[in-house]
Amino acid sequence: MFRTLYRTVLGPDRTRVLAKVLGRLRIPVHAALIIYALVWAIVASAGYVRQADSDGWWVVIFLVTVVPYVLLIWSPLHAWRLAVPGFYLVSLLWDGEGAAAFQYWTAVPLFVVVAAFYSRGIVIAATVITMALIIASEPQAADMALFVPIVGTAVYLFGARGRAERELEEERDAKAALEERARIAREMHDVVAHHMSMVVVRCETAPYRLKGLNEDAVKEFAEVGEAAREAIVDMQRLLGVLRTNGQALEREPQPGISRIPELVRPGDEAEIDVDDVPEAVGLTAYRIVQEALTNATRHSPGSKASVHVRRDGDRLDVLVRNTAGGPSRGGGSGQGLVGMRERVAVHGGTLTVKSTEDGGFMVRARIPLGDK
Repeated sequence: MFRTLYRTVLGPDRTRVLAKVLGRLRIPVHAALIIYALVWAIVASAGYVRQADSDGWWVVIFLVTVVPYVLLIWSPLHAWRLAVPGFYLVSLLWDGEGAAAFQYWTAVPLFVVVAAFYSRGIVIAATVITMALIIASEPQAADMALFVPIVGTAVYLFGARGRAERELEEERDAKAALEERARIAREMHDVVAHHMSMVVVRCETAPYRLKGLNEDAVKEFAEVGEAAREAIVDMQRLLGVLRTNGQALEREPQPGISRIPELVRPGDEAEIDVDDVPEAVGLTAYRIVQEALTNATRHSPGSKASVHVRRDGDRLDVLVRNTAGGPSRGGGSGQGLVGMRERVAVHGGTLTVKSTEDGGFMVRARIPLGDK
């Protein structure tokens, strides 16, 4: 119980669930909510100023009414937390006509959002605290306070399906991330195995290429070559664990920067200004361009795309843009962005994905090059 109370009153809340649910409607809905808060802030401020002993506290009333609604889109729980003491303060300052209605129509909507998107324990704690707020601020409004649990229960049940869908989506994302990490490991195996094979070859041929090696040097090269050979065998065993059931062994070399032009569709633009990058970075760049162009073909058919790959200091800059196209054809696992983020994260880079002003889409990855 105390843990739930802590999570409700003081616990961290980093979710932006309301913004995710609203999607493209986030900005107009948020603007409407702020306008709603501004109207009530003006009503409360004007009501306080009309009091005989009013003073400059009307500014505080205005702010504690509007600010929670500004925060609402980022964290409904933080907005509600700020509203509880803020609106109680308003009740102490403003005891004129309409104070009870103000409390009800400004605090309860914030509570409704909490009831729709948060867990049962948090909703119950928020219900009790909201009822206590209303009763403490206006003892005659007990009948209005009793209406809060009814609203909270109805909204909580209505939001149950949404919570289940979000949990399922989070599980799918986690599964997709694990699958992508396994795929990255399989591909990285080929890159690392190539370098390790070169170590083995150079160690074995050193006595024939380098004249005058003493017996200790020859023995050292032999031991290094044997250690590299054992490392390759160990990686192959690990690769077998990561390979899913029925998955065939891939023998084709992993693609890199040089093969990105092969991905470009007819009519698209491609500008590749770099070719000397680490193999692992080149593979990541190839997969990002591949996924971005696949998404453009699937979700924006008929669009035109541009691919730019260049060196920017100590980073590789990969930029893929596509224009607006026809209606989405659907399909796909919906986890392409998860895969791209995992690949960029391997190198400690950053990935930016967003819609463009012309209705298209942009994918940009900045990948540290490291030491080649």
